[in-house]
Amino acid sequence: MYRFLFSVSILTALVGATCHAQPKPKKNALPDRPRLVVGIVVDQMSYDFLVRYRGKFGSGGFRRLLDGGYSCENTHYDYVPTYTAPGHASVYTGSVPAIHGIIGNEWYNRTSRKALYCTEDTTVGTVGSPSKAGLMSPRNLLATTITDQLRLASQEQSKVIGVALKDRGAILPAGHLANAAYWFDSFSGNWITSTYYAKELPAWVQAFNDKKFPNQYLSQPWTPLMAANQYAGSSTADDQPFEGTLAGETKAVFPHDLPKIRKEDFELLRFTPYGNTLTKDFAVAALQNENLGKGNATDFLAVSFSSTDYVGHVFGPYSMEAEDTYLRLDRDLADLLGFLDRHVGKDNLLVFLTADHGVAPSPGQATSLRIPGGAFNGRQAVDELKTQLLAAFGPGEWVENYSNQQLFLNHGLLREKKLDVAALYPTIREAMLKQNGVSNVVNLHALSDAMLPDYQASLIKNGQNGQRSGDLMVLLQPNWMEGRPQGSTHGSFFAYDTHVPLLWYGWKIKPGRSAERNAISDIAPTLANLLGLLEPNGSIGRVLRLE
Repeated sequence: MYRFLFSVSILTALVGATCHAQPKPKKNALPDRPRLVVGIVVDQMSYDFLVRYRGKFGSGGFRRLLDGGYSCENTHYDYVPTYTAPGHASVYTGSVPAIHGIIGNEWYNRTSRKALYCTEDTTVGTVGSPSKAGLMSPRNLLATTITDQLRLASQEQSKVIGVALKDRGAILPAGHLANAAYWFDSFSGNWITSTYYAKELPAWVQAFNDKKFPNQYLSQPWTPLMAANQYAGSSTADDQPFEGTLAGETKAVFPHDLPKIRKEDFELLRFTPYGNTLTKDFAVAALQNENLGKGNATDFLAVSFSSTDYVGHVFGPYSMEAEDTYLRLDRDLADLLGFLDRHVGKDNLLVFLTADHGVAPSPGQATSLRIPGGAFNGRQAVDELKTQLLAAFGPGEWVENYSNQQLFLNHGLLREKKLDVAALYPTIREAMLKQNGVSNVVNLHALSDAMLPDYQASLIKNGQNGQRSGDLMVLLQPNWMEGRPQGSTHGSFFAYDTHVPLLWYGWKIKPGRSAERNAISDIAPTLANLLGLLEPNGSIGRVLRLE
């Protein structure tokens, strides 16, 4: 009996010890959270660039993200107009201009009757330059960003830094609570910030500026990476009539003699691939000197590569210059990812890459191929419209402003004449439809009545903010754009402007791909889900299944 009880007690003790034993950690288990998140936005990158240039990319940049990460191959912007500032704001807020308020790079302010720049803030000062390029902050952004949510959740222990040549590409992603945002000043050639973030530049930024990299880049010509015949099949031959030229040049051909055409300032650097290289080098310096990814909380670097946009506007998306810029950006990405390997390691790193908008084919190229398209002179069209409004409704300034393809009517004059927008709409629509390239004019106060496909109507609705948008919107036909027929631009709801890459890589990301359609507003809530955060307060996106 005693022997039996003794055996039972031993068995009970063993079972109890087993039940209370701590589970052994899994071999090679991933950390609960990444130590560092790096958000990469490429300015003016259509999805097809990944396909068209893939065979010429190296193994360490875009192809590393494609082969070792997850590609959402059918990602679109879900609003119009598709510009830089709304794009960056939408990526990081998980929202649309109707909510976050960034309806363009600038917009008409009815109160001041002046244009308001998206990050303009006259209450702050420039830090790092005597210019006014630092009078900027995120105060015009009406919603929080995923970077704000990270700072809130960590009680501001997480570090957040934004970096881009363009102020809007650094400020809007970094959000309201950022530790810092830095952008490039063409006047001084320095990386600068504003007093919204700091009273003076950190010593490491001053040391970086003292190296005068912009001078070095502009002291050499821009020559192509490959022989001209190696661009065949993915780009047009050099020197096409539908390509624009750099200021100071007479022909759009390689090599581009930068030392000859540069001026006293550093604006030219933006229009070369060296602007991206400078951005990469500064981002690496920020990672090193701010010890991003080395603390107890998850840190976030938001970096935007802007030179692709400048080059695309001048030369167009099928030019040798555009391809050369992307091939060089591929090398810059390889350098950045290689540094991140050494800095924190893949298992501690979460990367996403997308674009703030796509790009339209050059109208001149389209017409040369017998594809309908052209350049629309909006100012001339509006001047003719004003004449017809005067004839129909009498004297007065009926149209206060035309910007972002929107007409702002004079509400004071409408009240005085006891008229409303609906009363003028038929006359305006009839007049504008006579203009070449115009497909429709919609009353933004009555979108449900617009003769449009539901899909296009939803994009217009998502892009309009009640306090900041105009009264009517002029819609152009495919391959028509405002400006000249050379070079290119963006801003429409057509696929060439809305369809962009979305790549995920690193912590918890398994290789894969999906053709399921998703929206750019899905990025921020997906990040929130991965990081265990509350999504930004204006978020309307859904969490993506990255598997």
